[in-house]
Amino acid sequence: MAPGAAEFCGDGPAVAGWSTLGPFSPSLGHGPKPLPPLRLPCAIDPAAAPPSWSLSRPLLQAVLDDRLSDRFVCELIWWRLGYRPVAADGGAGPQPAAWRATPATPAAWAERFPGAPELVAERPANVQLTRSIPAPFKQLLKEQLGFGGYRIGELYPRRTRRAVAVNWLLAHLAGQGEPLADSGPLPPLLDSPPDPVVGHLGDRPVT
Repeated sequence: MAPGAAEFCGDGPAVAGWSTLGPFSPSLGHGPKPLPPLRLPCAIDPAAAPPSWSLSRPLLQAVLDDRLSDRFVCELIWWRLGYRPVAADGGAGPQPAAWRATPATPAAWAERFPGAPELVAERPANVQLTRSIPAPFKQLLKEQLGFGGYRIGELYPRRTRRAVAVNWLLAHLAGQGEPLADSGPLPPLLDSPPDPVVGHLGDRPVT
């Protein structure tokens, strides 16, 4: 087995899955679309893997406005790339669940990032995210959300990488021929961080 590769249970539990054969898997834009059960790695905890949030104009705008944590942004994409949370190991103190690749994760991601990468904090992961957006979809931020970029005083790596994340999500939706919903559920929104370089409480340092 390659280093870092997931070990799969021969007769372990199968849970409902979503096909993700490439960077743009069947969209969850209007709620998850179940496929036949997916065999997950032994460590994956099906109970810890709720479906991701549906994509909508207000949700993606909240990402651009820095009203949601970097972790939340990552999880929107991790889910659509086939990553899933692993079972807690009983360590001291509450910790965010670690996410691991599953058979649904595209090989280009699973081989380089067997553990779900920090798509905002870490440049290599964000570069791969950028490169995985097909050329016809690279202007969807402007075309669908009217986003013309940040002003000079707002050009921080955190925010530009979050904009890449939103563009990827729009491309993911467009790749399935599905429209962006004009409304949808929202999590509790955060105040914009006083220091956009640092971000919200719990956001990873940007490298």
